[in-house]
Amino acid sequence: MNVTADSVWNECLSFIKDNIKPQAYKTWFEPIKPVKLSGEALTIQVPSKFFYEWLEEHYIKLLRVALVRQLGNDAKLIYDVKMENNYSSNRPQIVKIPSSNRDPLKPQRVTVPLESNKRELRNPFVIPGLQKVKIESQLNPNYSFANFIEGDSNRLARSAGMAVANKPGGTSFNPLLIYGGVGLGKTHLAHAIGVDIKDKYPDKTVLYISSEKFTQQFIDSVKSNTRNDFIHFYQMIDVLLIDDVQFLSGKAGTQDVFFHIFNHLHQNGKQVILTSDKAPVDMQDIEQRLLSRFKWGLSAELQAPDYETRISILQNKLYRDGVEMPEDIVEYIAKNIKSNVRELEGVVISMIAQASFNRKEFSVELAKQIVDKFVKNTKKEVSIDYIQKEVSKYFDMDVATLQSKTRKRHIVQARQLAMFFAKRLTKTSLASIGNQIGQRDHATVLHACKTVDNLTETDKQFKKYVEDLTKKLTF
Repeated sequence: MNVTADSVWNECLSFIKDNIKPQAYKTWFEPIKPVKLSGEALTIQVPSKFFYEWLEEHYIKLLRVALVRQLGNDAKLIYDVKMENNYSSNRPQIVKIPSSNRDPLKPQRVTVPLESNKRELRNPFVIPGLQKVKIESQLNPNYSFANFIEGDSNRLARSAGMAVANKPGGTSFNPLLIYGGVGLGKTHLAHAIGVDIKDKYPDKTVLYISSEKFTQQFIDSVKSNTRNDFIHFYQMIDVLLIDDVQFLSGKAGTQDVFFHIFNHLHQNGKQVILTSDKAPVDMQDIEQRLLSRFKWGLSAELQAPDYETRISILQNKLYRDGVEMPEDIVEYIAKNIKSNVRELEGVVISMIAQASFNRKEFSVELAKQIVDKFVKNTKKEVSIDYIQKEVSKYFDMDVATLQSKTRKRHIVQARQLAMFFAKRLTKTSLASIGNQIGQRDHATVLHACKTVDNLTETDKQFKKYVEDLTKKLTF
């Protein structure tokens, strides 16, 4: 007779059923599914971590006897614990956990240190009983290097990403920090690196996560008193990709825990990839010790694509969507949408939708209508860093001078204008504006805004400053 996981488990169940109450059998043994038989090791699937812990605590001796009857004294039991996946509906996480009583011959020698001279230091990063966690990487396979079009604006970042994908943790680009404005492909490139690593190294544990989700998980772990489990989990990752790392600013607890996770991964040759909308030098409210680590590897900037790259991006998008569009229309779109890749693709999608649903032919006129609406409806995202740079450039000084403590009149006025536009063009709080523009408090920002309003009404030259800067910043 052919021995299979099903046949062995069915025999075990017959024995177990005779030795426990029917209700207990129904609750704790009927939901179990046999998965695999490998030699003397039987793998069974249980529905939760709690389920596994209950079996180990209350029924391990019964399971041991049943297994030994079927597989002999060397019988081993391994659990596949199905864990709910909060971040994707694709499939649950599976955690393989060997039974704590898998070695029937030497149960006492595990706990008694008989040879005290040869005792080894216990590795605090190893979770007892945990073999390997199958983690869903949360990568989007549609984001690949194949459809990340290379140009002068992104060549360094793309090349570094490919080097990291070929040898994760083995290059000097660790961490790799990819930074740039909105819609330039930071997330796409991070996913592409992860997808390529998974293709080349299927056994490596790769995890993509946004910094907001990471922060929320940390908060939840503190609430549920499982902070150490949270840290241990992230220390097991081979390639960690964290998106929008600038959102860690001001979150001291999350920065602290990420600092320890980062150190462990880096020291053990694991790869860390970060994305941010600004360079490390421009990040605010991030601890210095963390910023210095961000600078350890390579910081690669993604810039707005040039005309040729925009043409290539549009042609690639049309090719992937199976759509043919006349060259003059493609060129018109490329000439008029300059800010980022997301807007370029958005115009193409709108064109395809108009053609499909309203039965309109592709034409330069249709492209013009869509581009006009698109550009008009797309407000430039203005940051406080950008405001400070533009104001400093306008008054022919550097940002450090603008932020300095000096009371020289022209510098004070430039600083007040920066605060005024920061309040007007961003949703940032007064306290945060003051903190970012020279470590001032919210009262200073309020005073600056009132001063600018008063001077605009009474001083013609100052009014011109405000008008010129308004045009520059709201273009």
